[in-house]
Amino acid sequence: MSDFTFIRTSVKDQVASIQLDRPKVLNALNRGMVTEVITAMEMFDRSDDVKVMMLSGKGRAFAAGADIDEMAGDGPIDFEMNNPFADWDRIAKVKKPVICAVHGFALGGGFELALACDMIFAADTAAFGFPEVNIGVMPGAGGTQRLTKLLGKPQALEWLWTGDKMSARKAYDYGVVTRLTAPELLFEETEAFARRLVKQPPLSLRLIKEAVDKAVDHPLDEGMQLERKNFYLLFASEDQKEGMNAFLEKRRPDFKGK
Repeated sequence: MSDFTFIRTSVKDQVASIQLDRPKVLNALNRGMVTEVITAMEMFDRSDDVKVMMLSGKGRAFAAGADIDEMAGDGPIDFEMNNPFADWDRIAKVKKPVICAVHGFALGGGFELALACDMIFAADTAAFGFPEVNIGVMPGAGGTQRLTKLLGKPQALEWLWTGDKMSARKAYDYGVVTRLTAPELLFEETEAFARRLVKQPPLSLRLIKEAVDKAVDHPLDEGMQLERKNFYLLFASEDQKEGMNAFLEKRRPDFKGK
């Protein structure tokens, strides 16, 4: 698929690939690229040919931050009127699994983009961080919120206040990164996990994601109510019947996403 300027997309075996494609500037995120990323995600979210999405970067890095040239001359009224973070908010509404594969740097907006995905697979040589403080600003696309939810207040403040880079190993120990791999195996292992999810019942994946997202931001009682509703709802699906019948008949299930 080649209808985009700043990203490249493809679909193989029901796994959609979205690749950031500004390698000469280490995939610095301009507003056009962010819009294209979420446009592609929403397109694949609606497609019957896609069950899982994988986000990666071309070249030497995943994404080394936002495009400073683009925003250096902006003022608060420009941001208010243009509302550049509105596209970022749409990422949280994507229903299908989104796995991020990070190599090189994921800094600033690049780190925020990775954190907006459901899982991060990282090369053990990768590095993460929010260096915005070093140029007199701060994260604005969810970085302070998502990092704090993962690390807690004191640890998040340390990284946000200093702007230091976090090694992939440290990010893994903190629970930011789901899986560490050798650099040469990053894309292979991420794709293998994506293909594993392709075999799972799509409706279950969708409703599990919704319930887990609810758990992050809402009281336990609200999360429990949604979990119960989604549990009941799955019993209206053909996949539930297929899955349980296959279990009883000792065969592999054939899930259709219905």
